[in-house]
Amino acid sequence: MRTAGTPLPRHLHPVAWWVWAIGLAVACSRTSNPLLLLLAVSVASLVVAAKRGSSPWSRAFRLYLVLGAFIIVFRVVLHVLVGFKFGTTRLYSLPSVDLPGITLLGPLYLEGVLAAAAEGLRLASLITCIGAANALANPKRLLRALPGALHEIGTAVVISVTVAPQLAESVQRVRRARVLRGEGGTGIRSVGRVALPVLQDTLDRSLSLASAMDSRGYGRRTDQPATTRRLTAALTLSGLLGAGIGVYGLLDGTAPALIGMPMLVLGLVLAALGMRIGGRSVQRSVYRPDPWALPEWLVAASGVTSAALMVVQAARAPDAMVLPLEPLAAPALPLIAVLGILLAGVPAFVAPTPPVARGGGGR
Repeated sequence: MRTAGTPLPRHLHPVAWWVWAIGLAVACSRTSNPLLLLLAVSVASLVVAAKRGSSPWSRAFRLYLVLGAFIIVFRVVLHVLVGFKFGTTRLYSLPSVDLPGITLLGPLYLEGVLAAAAEGLRLASLITCIGAANALANPKRLLRALPGALHEIGTAVVISVTVAPQLAESVQRVRRARVLRGEGGTGIRSVGRVALPVLQDTLDRSLSLASAMDSRGYGRRTDQPATTRRLTAALTLSGLLGAGIGVYGLLDGTAPALIGMPMLVLGLVLAALGMRIGGRSVQRSVYRPDPWALPEWLVAASGVTSAALMVVQAARAPDAMVLPLEPLAAPALPLIAVLGILLAGVPAFVAPTPPVARGGGGR
């Protein structure tokens, strides 16, 4: 029972979850230290376990974890097959096959295997961060928060990111129905019996979604003059091009100062102006808009702070952000980087508790 003064359960703003996840992903991209990457994956898993709701996409986070584990194993296998073999600690020798430009198999060293596993772990951590955002942020609510000019693109993106959760829910529903009919069994033999009902359920959901979107007016625009359309396209393309040049100027240390931050700011302003003009042709209403309150600021700030502290640590002590291979040694635990990743776990305590769907707890 809810006591007086206890806040009601509500969904956090989806943009806040994505800002947090992108910040944590940026932090993971700045390091190949396996200890820091494993800590980041643990923090993301903690936040998902504490704040995910009862929606179908919230139960698909473990699929991203499985995908991350598969990427690590696949990266090591690629290194064994066609990777560049280096190191001093030889594990064993395999027969080598020389092909034009590459050498298959050959001697295998511990340093090379660890480097491949660390690179795979970094990619797996990025996928985990994106999976955490998909599990925590309601994609339908995210669509409402997009600008009007990005409404159609956002619709396509939302539909694409909900494919994996919907497939997971379809597989669970089909397996539950088979168990109720006494047709249990797992393994490869059951894949064929489950695949066809899942495909049929996916097609039915797609048709239902298309009908619902058409009845609600998705894709319909008001009449707009040709000059306005050309102006919108020119501003948007020029802004995106300027933003790309600005990002290149910031990343390239030898580029002139004018190509860096000024070009980035100019590109973003032009793109925002183009989206503003293009959004006038989209007429839509929002029922019960998501609030942006103190929890949203704290969650977004935790992700941005995590990325900023990781960048600071990489600038101050870059050797502590990588796995030492020559010579091989235990990875370090830099204090600033650890603090930044731990701050990314703040949403587990400050984010509001999401509401539970009726009947979700019983199942």
